[in-house]
Amino acid sequence: MTHAFAHTVRPFKISQGKSGQLFSLPALAEEFPNLQRLPVSLRIVLESVLRNCDGLKISPDHVRQLANWQPNASRTEEIPFVVARVVLQDFTGVPLLADLAAMRSAAARLGKKPSAIEPLVPVDLVVDHSIMVDHYGTRDALDLNMKLEFQRNRERYEFMKWGMQAFQTFGVVPPGFGIVHQVNLEYLARGVHKGAGDTYYPDTLVGTDSHTTMINGVGVVGWGVGGIEGEAAMLGQPVYFLTPDVVGFELTGRLREGCTATDLVLTITEILRRHKVVGKFVEFFGEGTRTLAVPDRATIGNMAPEYGATMGFFPVDEKTIEYFTGTGRSKEEVAALEAYFKAQKLFGVPLAGEVDYSQVVRLDLGDVAPSLSGPKRPQDRIEIGHLAKQFTSLFSKPPAENGFNQPAETLLTRVLVDIEALPDVKVPVTPDTPAAAPRFELEMEANKPSRRAAIAEADPGPQHVQEDLNIGNGDVLIAAITSCTNTSNPSVMVAAGLLAKKAVQAGLKVRPHVKTSLSPGSRIVTDYLVKSDLLPYLEQLGFTVAGYGCMTCIGNSGDLAPEINEAISKNDLVCASVLSGNRNFEARIHPNIKANFLASPPLVVAYALAGTVLRDLMTEPVGKGHGGKDVWLGDIWPTSDEIHALMKYALNGKAYQSNYAKVKSDPGTLWERIEGVTGETYAWPPSTYIAEPPFFDRFGMARETTAAPERVTGARVMALFGDSITTDHISPAGNIKESSPAGRYLKEQGVSKLDFNSYGSRRGNHEVMMRGTFANVRIKNLMLPARPDGSRVEGGLTLYRGEGGGQPEEMSIYDAAMRYMAQGRPTVIFAGEEYGTGSSRDWAAKGTQLLGIRAVIARSFERIHRSNLVGMGVLPLQFKGADSWQSLQLDGSERVDVEPDASLRPMSDARLVITRADGSRRELTVTLRIDTPIEVEYYRHGGILPFVLRQLLAQ
Repeated sequence: MTHAFAHTVRPFKISQGKSGQLFSLPALAEEFPNLQRLPVSLRIVLESVLRNCDGLKISPDHVRQLANWQPNASRTEEIPFVVARVVLQDFTGVPLLADLAAMRSAAARLGKKPSAIEPLVPVDLVVDHSIMVDHYGTRDALDLNMKLEFQRNRERYEFMKWGMQAFQTFGVVPPGFGIVHQVNLEYLARGVHKGAGDTYYPDTLVGTDSHTTMINGVGVVGWGVGGIEGEAAMLGQPVYFLTPDVVGFELTGRLREGCTATDLVLTITEILRRHKVVGKFVEFFGEGTRTLAVPDRATIGNMAPEYGATMGFFPVDEKTIEYFTGTGRSKEEVAALEAYFKAQKLFGVPLAGEVDYSQVVRLDLGDVAPSLSGPKRPQDRIEIGHLAKQFTSLFSKPPAENGFNQPAETLLTRVLVDIEALPDVKVPVTPDTPAAAPRFELEMEANKPSRRAAIAEADPGPQHVQEDLNIGNGDVLIAAITSCTNTSNPSVMVAAGLLAKKAVQAGLKVRPHVKTSLSPGSRIVTDYLVKSDLLPYLEQLGFTVAGYGCMTCIGNSGDLAPEINEAISKNDLVCASVLSGNRNFEARIHPNIKANFLASPPLVVAYALAGTVLRDLMTEPVGKGHGGKDVWLGDIWPTSDEIHALMKYALNGKAYQSNYAKVKSDPGTLWERIEGVTGETYAWPPSTYIAEPPFFDRFGMARETTAAPERVTGARVMALFGDSITTDHISPAGNIKESSPAGRYLKEQGVSKLDFNSYGSRRGNHEVMMRGTFANVRIKNLMLPARPDGSRVEGGLTLYRGEGGGQPEEMSIYDAAMRYMAQGRPTVIFAGEEYGTGSSRDWAAKGTQLLGIRAVIARSFERIHRSNLVGMGVLPLQFKGADSWQSLQLDGSERVDVEPDASLRPMSDARLVITRADGSRRELTVTLRIDTPIEVEYYRHGGILPFVLRQLLAQ
């Protein structure tokens, strides 16, 4: 059929003798004059809608609606957004691959062609979440951690190798290259793509990790989705979302001396949380924005989930071109990027008044101060001079005020720990480890013998204070330079190295109880730290490279010494971690560390040296150096000139090209030795890591009217939750407790505690994951009565109420769910504000569905988790006005009926009926948070996966 807007296809010149064609937004603006005042991010989305307008999934009306976008109109229309590619990390990518394999198995059972299930856009999976900080503080930590990673995850990696040969458009970036978002920024992002007929179009994507928004720093429109939506996107479904408001964030001025990009992003996070930008685009503009380098922009874009926005977008400009050139993209790619965006009139950061925004927020960069965030949420910013005072205050405040509920008089309690060897807590390498496995080293200029010899000579190994080991409240037990947010930014990484150098030269040392680690976002970081001769100083303080991956920030911090764990638990100590990450939710970093602070890499080093957050580093010395002399933070903090002088090592195009050339083939490595099975369909061998998910067990081509019955009748209450229940609470990624349902299951399968690995690594096995749903050790089900001291029971527990009445029985949520399901009894959950905030974790929705929970009734939902619930056939319902489960005075003994609008109209009213134990009833109206017409279809099919599979097989 003829394209409805074929007249907008225009040629454009790329370079001398080379040209292409594009769907011209300036040409479309001839019909829609207001188009040129649309935010840049919306114009890029509009290009996709225009180019993919096929009259079926995307109609001309969709183009007209978006082209006529008004800053403050009501938002009732959905945008069908076709992305250029999809990016996965391994924790979310493995279950997604398992779902694809299950779809092929279902197709084969129906006599259909399995190869009909094939990604229609390129898909890249970056293995970055599986490595742990088991070994640290020694030069062989990286090698030992990598060997343990491959030993633990062999079955998962074999499954990935099957996927690489089974699907034509599915690729894997092997372990050890870096964190998905930094690899995406440095290597996967193309700027523009060339399609059929030499038609060029912008790089756009969704990723199955909420911090996909880091790519917004180079002008790429993309954001995080759950694996459920990611699957639909790569199988040809547009990403549907409500037309957004776009908040313009104007930056003016310049950062003060001593302030970092981390301080800036923590300030922006605090400001935008206050402005409630959930579900909105944020677009940065103004003179201050123009001064920011791409790594600083990417740092800000990365934390969009923390400030609640769908994106934190920066337009393409000269800084973008410099970055693409400096990271080894070819001249042809860079020329096409610049020519395309100029031809579309999308090149350059707008100034005030040039673009219409729904709302404008402003910040003078000169107002930013050195900061940390914590101890439980990334938006709770604390200026460095107030940290000690804030911790002291929170120590005795109740949990409702983010406090720790401890007696004030115990703040200075210290406990002697009897331990012989720190810092390296050795984890035994079992006989299964390949005997001939090579050391995992950089094969770059950084590893030339002469340079490595110089480093070895300069580095006598980690230097720790030798003294009796005692720990107390506020002590820093984990100090980690980690995560995509900051280790992608050379300015803060160089600053950390310079601070370490000055600290070593001043004679400062790290106390042995501090678990120090350096997990760069890519191997390039190690390259420039070596070339600038800064790595030896970091290593002397214990910050040796422990791995290239999302380690401490995702909770893969490894364990503490058993004696330290025992001292914390026995004395109820509130100890701290300081990390350069983006998430610090309860029990995420380590189950025994209650206070977790986000900070810039140099501040991580500073607090490792101080050893406690109770020391005010603005008015007290960091520690004592040579001759017992006090050393102050100002003595070791690097200047901007010192940082700038070393930045030349950070953007070396040849180093990037040499490093990433090994993605396709790197003979002799542990990855190359992994062998996978072959064939179009997966054989599903017995495994506690990979199992065929049950989502297609009774699948048929015809939608069953009972697949997702709308009414919920006589449901029991599974849990009453408060505010800010995160996806970490719902589906933890870290440690599997031995006594938990998942731990018991693994032991029944013959898995020893040493080999439990993590929940994240076992997301390919639904038996583990449904048992791990609501299993976070810090989650509080307020159905359970408070303790005598007013504190709440923690852990995934509930009160089960049998059919015959009687006293409720306390048990795990999983065990109660199995009993209710055996009776055919549905269950529901009640919650407060921001239910499902945090990582885009599809198992938080999948596990909820597999436990038989039919509806979640909350004060508000986080964007990704709400859509994932719909995608799994679970009803999200939102209280109206001041209503809440607390105002209804629920205690969990009630029975609940839900009666949605018969047509399931998006955002329509639903009737909620509460029947109390005494027989009295209360009715009220709640909002059905099925937000768009396509979500209605997903829900009626029993979820997005059956919907997509029926469409693919019907074709």
